[in-house]
Amino acid sequence: MSLKLEEMCSGLGFPEGPVAMDDGSLLFVDIKEQTLLRLSEDGKVSVVAEIPGGPNGIAIGPDGAAYVCNNGGVYSFVPYGPEQITVPAPIRPNYKGGSVHRVDLDTGEVTQLYDSYDGKRLIAPDDIVFDTSGGFWFTDTGIQDDESTRYGGLYYATIDGKSLTKAATIPMPNGVGLSPDGKTVYVSDTVYGRLWAMEITAPGKVKPGPLPGMPGNVVQTLPGYQWLDSLKVEEDGRVCVGTLFTGGITVFNLDGTTEHVEIPDLFTTNMCFGGSDMRDLWITASSTGKIYKTRWPRPGLKLVYSV
Repeated sequence: MSLKLEEMCSGLGFPEGPVAMDDGSLLFVDIKEQTLLRLSEDGKVSVVAEIPGGPNGIAIGPDGAAYVCNNGGVYSFVPYGPEQITVPAPIRPNYKGGSVHRVDLDTGEVTQLYDSYDGKRLIAPDDIVFDTSGGFWFTDTGIQDDESTRYGGLYYATIDGKSLTKAATIPMPNGVGLSPDGKTVYVSDTVYGRLWAMEITAPGKVKPGPLPGMPGNVVQTLPGYQWLDSLKVEEDGRVCVGTLFTGGITVFNLDGTTEHVEIPDLFTTNMCFGGSDMRDLWITASSTGKIYKTRWPRPGLKLVYSV
């Protein structure tokens, strides 16, 4: 598959978490600059809110507010290579732990909902998706150093800030999305290049995999050195995952096969569907600080809430 990409904006720090809005604008974060931003149809970028730490994934909730995962500044960003692209590095002088916020899109007011589970600080919340009951699933990627790793997890929470459940432990969970029927939650496992599928048995509960240590069933594991980032689901159930180092989007088909769609950025982190037919695709090309827009051959799955 070859896409005709239109560059919508550039000069960003490290964009992520795109959400296509009903008015044709795009909501997204800049992790490096610690801001929640809006890209209007005329190409202007405006600040919605400042979110110290590392704002990462975004989803619109049932109240019309934006819910933002904050990785807490678990990454610093450094120039790399002859082209001086921007890449995340495990240097974290200001890291204090992760959290989840609610942002009022009219006023820019930021409210912290969660920062700990079972007496321990959340490590690095990353991606988020709402279900039809008004609750949300989110991933916490954990933390990785040269000499140690703290596994992350999949969580489920309510927007009132009163209920947080850990559904599974996963080495480095990143993207999260729901199947069209809402019965399966998908999670991309970054450093393993693996997509997990977990059967939902109740809000915040999933059926474990067939072997000890398996959080669910393996959809597919990519060969070679390919890391998986955030994801979105298509209307027909295919899962599209931003893929690092090979630069592009990996489509996990219903039969278990995969297709790689090339994007000119080693850190193609995320995407979202929008437009009247849900075939407009926005792509965050993070290491080059750009956002692209293109047309996808199939419609994406419409999210439960939009504004």
